[in-house]
Amino acid sequence: MSQADGADRPDAGTATTARAPGRLGLALLVSEIAVLFRRVRTLALLAALALIPILLAVAVRVTTSGSSSGRGPAFLDQITQNGLFVSLAALTLAIPLFLPLTVGVVAGDTIAGEAGLGTLRYLLVTPVGRVRLLVVKYLGAALFCLAATLTVVLFGALAGVVFFPVGPVTLLSGDTVGVADYLGRLAMMALYVTVSLLGLSAIGLFVSTLTSVPVGAMAATIVLSIVSQIVDALPQLAAVHPWLFSHYWLGFADFLRQPVSWDQFGQNALLQVGYVVVFGSLAIGRFTTKDVLS
Repeated sequence: MSQADGADRPDAGTATTARAPGRLGLALLVSEIAVLFRRVRTLALLAALALIPILLAVAVRVTTSGSSSGRGPAFLDQITQNGLFVSLAALTLAIPLFLPLTVGVVAGDTIAGEAGLGTLRYLLVTPVGRVRLLVVKYLGAALFCLAATLTVVLFGALAGVVFFPVGPVTLLSGDTVGVADYLGRLAMMALYVTVSLLGLSAIGLFVSTLTSVPVGAMAATIVLSIVSQIVDALPQLAAVHPWLFSHYWLGFADFLRQPVSWDQFGQNALLQVGYVVVFGSLAIGRFTTKDVLS
C-alpha cells in the first residue's frame, strides 16, 4: 500500500476519503481505455484484424464460382453457399496467430510501455496504488481482447453479406437453424474466444512488469503463445495439454452443435481464470516491490 493510500485523515473527511480511491480508480480506467483506443497502433491492429475476413471473402469470391467446387478446405465451399460462414472461417484463421499477436502487443505494453516512456512514475504519484493500476491496465487489455474478437466477427459478417448469399445455417450436428439463431451462436463464439485470450493477457501483464523495454515484453508474450500451441500439437506431451492456456482455443466449434455443448466452455473459462490468478499474483508481487521511482 502506498503512503497516500494509507495516510491518516481527520474524521470529518472519512466519507470523502472512502470515496476518493473508487473515483480515482474509475477515472484511471476511463482514461486508460480512452488512451488505448485512441492510439494509432491500436487502431492499426484492429484494422489489420478487420482485413482478415475481408481478404478471405474477396479471395474466395474471385477464385471460386457460385456453386460448390468440391476442392480445397470444406469451409471455403460453405462460404460460397452462405456468407455467414465468413466470420467463423475468419475466427478459425485468426485465433492461432493474429489474435494472439495483437493481444501480445497490447498486453506486453501495459507496464513496460509506461516505464519506457518515463510516465510510470507520474502515474504512481497519484494515490491510486500499484495494485489498482495493475488491475486497470489488465482490464484495458481484456477490453481489447473483446474489441479484437468482435472486429473479426463483425467485419466477417459484413463481408459475408456483401459478397455471398445469406440464409439458414447447417450446423456441425446436421441441424439447420435460422439466421437469428446463428447470430446468437456467433456472439457466444466471440465471447468464448475473448475468454480464451484472458490468460495470455495476464501473462503479458506479468512479463510487462519485468522490463522497461515494451518490444521485449511484446515479443516474449507472442513467443509464449506460439510455444504453447506447438507443445499442444505434440502427442508425446499429451499429459500437459489440458494445462496449456491455448488448449481450448478452438473449442468454440461446440456452439455449432445442437444442443450446444458447454463442457469446453466451462473448462476453458476455469483454465483462463487460473492463469489470470497465477500470473496476476506474480505481476502484483513483482510490481509492488519494483523500484520505478529512481
